[in-house]
Order: sequence, then structure tokens, then C-alpha cells
Amino acid sequence: MALKIVFMGAPDFARTILQALIDSNHDVVCVYSQPPRPAGRGKQERPTPVHLLAEAQGILVRTPVSLKDSAEQAAFAALKADVAVVAAYGLILPKPILDAPRKGCVNVHASLLPRWRGAAPIQRAIMEGDTESGVTIMGMEEGLDTGPMLLMSGVDIGPETTAGELHDALADLGARLLLDALDRLEVGLLKPRPQPLAGVTYAAKIDKAEARLDWTRPAGEVARRINGLSPFPGAWFEAGGQRVKALKAMVDADEGAPGLVTDDESLTIACGRGSVRLFLVQREGKGPMSAEEFRRGFALPRGTVLI
Repeated sequence: MALKIVFMGAPDFARTILQALIDSNHDVVCVYSQPPRPAGRGKQERPTPVHLLAEAQGILVRTPVSLKDSAEQAAFAALKADVAVVAAYGLILPKPILDAPRKGCVNVHASLLPRWRGAAPIQRAIMEGDTESGVTIMGMEEGLDTGPMLLMSGVDIGPETTAGELHDALADLGARLLLDALDRLEVGLLKPRPQPLAGVTYAAKIDKAEARLDWTRPAGEVARRINGLSPFPGAWFEAGGQRVKALKAMVDADEGAPGLVTDDESLTIACGRGSVRLFLVQREGKGPMSAEEFRRGFALPRGTVLI
């Protein structure tokens, strides 16, 4: 049965969810997204991926900076939605917003709750060495990702999985799981389950300072940071007076002083314990490139010590 849906989201993850709703039998009557913000070298205002998709589909788009205003809340309620679907929206939903849709608000969250509530669950899962992630469809309440779980499905995280790869897998999974949840919601087949109190962790927003690599740390930690921050913001180190991003890595057995280039052909760097082999890197002003491509255009000989 078709539901009248308000969608609320901003980045590419949410765009994938919105596309699935557009392709379904449900009716997306309005989209809420973050306001356009300056981006790129020209600092021109750029709409979010969700905004662009909705606009291209002729769907009404609203971009309030807050939902606390009574006029905004009245405008939301006037849509008379059956359900609001939220995915990486970035604004707190006040109680009048949560209560307005006939069936409430559901959130597509990129973790297996209660593990990794908060802003950066995909990056934190990889950086902390989790071997599994997933998507939870949850009912929304006033707390931060505290609502009841409606549906859940997991995916494996490999030792070389990047945040970008996990992001895409979870976005596709979230789209499929959401459509299943909406079908069940309308006929009363969803059974909300409270989140366990044990195991709650918070995925704090990524700080840019975390992206600077510290070669004195164990190789496993360094590799997880590289993979967890790829492609954005990208973990980095300095070489030859310029910043180089490391975008994909694995642990290697080579030993040496922290920061020592032990193998220039495979771009292997010693850490506090063990070493990491870099598969994908990016120089300033260049696109991502393999270690071999990097070596052809940039001198980083064996024995070099990176700081």
C-alpha cells in the first residue's frame, strides 16, 4: 500500500535511500535537506545530493536551518504525511515534528544499534576494528539514536574495507531494508524492540586533527585509521614538503623505526609495531593513484623516514 512520505536527509548515503523511495510505489510529497552551503574552490553555494535529486524529480524541497520554529512545525504538519523517513539529516527533530506523521518518524541508521549511535558510525566502526556493521531501521524519539529498533541487517567488515566501500554497501542495504520496513509498518507487522542498555557507544564527528597519521602507533591501528578515513577527509602524512593522503592500506610484517620506508616498490612504511602497505594514495592537486603510479612520479626511496 502506498504511503505518503516526507523524506529528510542530506548526503550521498541519504540520496541512495531517497532514490529507492522514488522508484517504489510510495509517494514522496516533500523533501527536507540542509541549506546549500559554500563549497569548492569558488566557494559557491552548493545544494546537498538529496536536494539535487529531489529537485530533478520535481519534488518540493525545504531547507530550514532549524525545526524549532512553530511556523516550520505547522508547515510540516500541514503535509499530513503517513510517515517521515530520516537518513543522515543533521537536524534534531523536536517533539511536534516527531508526532506529526500518522505513523511517526523512522530513521535509517548506518550501524547495528546500540553500537555507534551518533554522527560517524561508518568511520568509527572501521577505525575501532569492528568486524561487522549494518543498518538499523529505528523508530525515532527525542534522544540521540535511542529509539526502538524495527529491523536490522548486518554486513561484514574486512581488514581492508574502506569507509567509502562500507558506506556504499550500507546505503544499498538501508534502501532495501527501509522498503521492507515500510511494507510491514502499514499492515502492523513491525514489532519495535527497545535498544539494549549494554553496549552503547557514540560515534563522535570526525575531527580533522585525527587525519594526521602517527607512525609510532601499531600498524593495525594505523591501517584502520587510513581505511576508516577514506575517502574523506583522508588520512595523511608529509613527504617531500607536501601532504600525501593514504586512502587504502593493509598490515605488513616489515619492522623498522616508525616512519621508515622499508620498501619503496610496495610503499611499505614501518610503524610502532609492524608496518603498513599503502595501496592507494593521493598527492596534492592529483587524483587517487596506486602505489606504482605514485612511485613513478614521486621520489620516496627506501630508507626515507617520514615524520
